[in-house]
Amino acid sequence: MALVERRLEDGQLLLVLQGSWTAADVATARAALARVEPLGEGPVRVDAADVRVDLAGAWVIDDWLKRLAARGIVASFRGAPPDALRVVRNALEHDHGAHPGDSVEERWANPVHLIGQTAVERLQDVGAGLAFIGRATLSLFSACTQWRRLRPISIVRHLWDTGLTAIPIVSLIAFLISVIIAYLSATQLRAFGADIFVVDLVTVGVLRELGVLLTAIIIAGRSGSAFAAEIGVMKLNDEVDALDAAGVDAVETLVLPRIIALTLAMPLLTVIADFIGMAGGALLCRALLDMPLQQFIHRANEAIAPTTFWVGIWKAPVFGLLISLVGTYRGLQVRGSSRELGRLTTTAVVQSIFIVLLADALFAILFMKLDV
Repeated sequence: MALVERRLEDGQLLLVLQGSWTAADVATARAALARVEPLGEGPVRVDAADVRVDLAGAWVIDDWLKRLAARGIVASFRGAPPDALRVVRNALEHDHGAHPGDSVEERWANPVHLIGQTAVERLQDVGAGLAFIGRATLSLFSACTQWRRLRPISIVRHLWDTGLTAIPIVSLIAFLISVIIAYLSATQLRAFGADIFVVDLVTVGVLRELGVLLTAIIIAGRSGSAFAAEIGVMKLNDEVDALDAAGVDAVETLVLPRIIALTLAMPLLTVIADFIGMAGGALLCRALLDMPLQQFIHRANEAIAPTTFWVGIWKAPVFGLLISLVGTYRGLQVRGSSRELGRLTTTAVVQSIFIVLLADALFAILFMKLDV
């Protein structure tokens, strides 16, 4: 049986691929395609519905289609192309390191096309991110049926990495920021004889906003990047693919312990940042304004509303959840090269900080509407 049958359908050339297109038939397949190559420049239809193709055969077909395209002949498939052909095309595109049109000159040759392409890519990225959140949620519900599937040992390890080891840097930043705020506000308020209101600025600012926000930004740069880099290296080393091949859910194994650990660690770090920040404000008030500690504590109790402390604590687990989701999601997206690893790690940090700031703004609007 001939590997290629030439037909005319509605005045258009139709090439029907038949039989077996495997590594053992490469020479025969090349000769068969050479015998039926179109002589003109009209479009060609290819029917590959009844053909058995492996990667070698798909490579022969792809090479033949490229030769037709170089001659200006448009070739299309009747029905879906073979799955092996899509695999070969994806592999060849990754091997060249970039898609056609990736140079700066080609991308900016049509700005309208570039804007549309960027918008579509961003929408696809949002859709993929929502799909990842849905998959992680389903994995969490499935893992909750057996507590061992939550991997408590892994959660404890990540609690140590993201929580306890982050205490020094979080404490230092909280102390310095509170000292800066107290110093700047004392410099301005002292001219009006309103020194006592420095306590209000420090306590409300640290407890309600700065404590949790600065902690989240530090954790995004520290733990969010670590999550993306760790999982990204696993992707480059094919460790994630090995888990999938062994029937192990990579999201349940690699993603859920990190999400749970960071969601638990953020409130604890926020409490420490609040305490250190208040201590820094009290220390500066003592050094700069000669304000006794008892007076600072008394005024702080008057300035703090019952919900002031809890507003920051409520935000903390949400920020931890967002940072861990972005970090693990970008880590699982790593493909191909160490350059991609660096790019997506940077993307994870930037997007984590942006999403945290956006969430903080939404919280501010919500609490204002609730009069909290």
